[in-house]
Amino acid sequence: MNHNPPVIKAEKVFKRFGSFTAVNGVSFRVKSGEFFGLLGPNGAGKTSAIRMIYGFSPITKGRMDVFGLDIRTDWREIRSRLGICHQDNTLDPDLTVEQNLLLYARYFEIDRALASSRAEELLDFFALKNKRTAKVMELSGGLARRLQLARALMPEPELLILDEPTTGLDPQSRHQVWDRLFALKKKGLTMLLTTHYMDEAETLCDRLLIMDRGSIMAEGRPRDLIAEHAAESVIEVEGPDQELKSYIFEHGVKHDDVGDRIVIYTDMHGELENEVRRRFCMESCLFRAGNLEDVFLRLTGRELRE
Repeated sequence: MNHNPPVIKAEKVFKRFGSFTAVNGVSFRVKSGEFFGLLGPNGAGKTSAIRMIYGFSPITKGRMDVFGLDIRTDWREIRSRLGICHQDNTLDPDLTVEQNLLLYARYFEIDRALASSRAEELLDFFALKNKRTAKVMELSGGLARRLQLARALMPEPELLILDEPTTGLDPQSRHQVWDRLFALKKKGLTMLLTTHYMDEAETLCDRLLIMDRGSIMAEGRPRDLIAEHAAESVIEVEGPDQELKSYIFEHGVKHDDVGDRIVIYTDMHGELENEVRRRFCMESCLFRAGNLEDVFLRLTGRELRE
């Protein structure tokens, strides 16, 4: 049993902007050494929650403790122990790769010799040594994101906050970032991730919290959420006929009807799957494993939002 206090403890936290409630009484905990994911559609309240964690946006009501400290009164100490990798590129374009790291270290009053040693370690860790003298504008998107991660780690934080760290990256660059994050996880670093990539959350995170419209919809380990809200196995039937719809209704089958397609959730190789395969999949059916995207869509809906 882990008796260490949580790195983050939110208790009935609210964030309001005038009459609009962005975060509606959420409570959650992030354990030491955990990779915790915060998911939700645009407008779900993720960004507001993240900004309260590092003291950028004050809490309207409730309590948020980070490292056992109250963010309302101890935000300076909390910030000194955090690493933050924002979604937007906030690197200094006029400086080289190495200079970006060394300048950032000065904000934390890190000794020059220690900062130089730390920068060398991170350049090596993120495979940026050959780019140390390159200007930021010369870097690809993947290299720039790796540099942002390196910069966030300069003060050796106890908690790393990652706000959509791989948005806009090609698959190769995404997986390179994942590899570095896995390595940090093995070292025991606590990380908090927001992402719109469900495969990223499912691959990286130990536990997830799914928000929508400011409230928590579900929380748990990725595979547990898939088992609870979707299924181990999914059948997608294109152009379903009335016979299939009647069968699903009569047998109370868990499903989503999206018009020209029905998504059926079932146990892998169970009686239901065999029956659907035999009777209704003469033409176009897709059989696949259930995933986190199924959970996300079932909890937050499929409709487009403004």
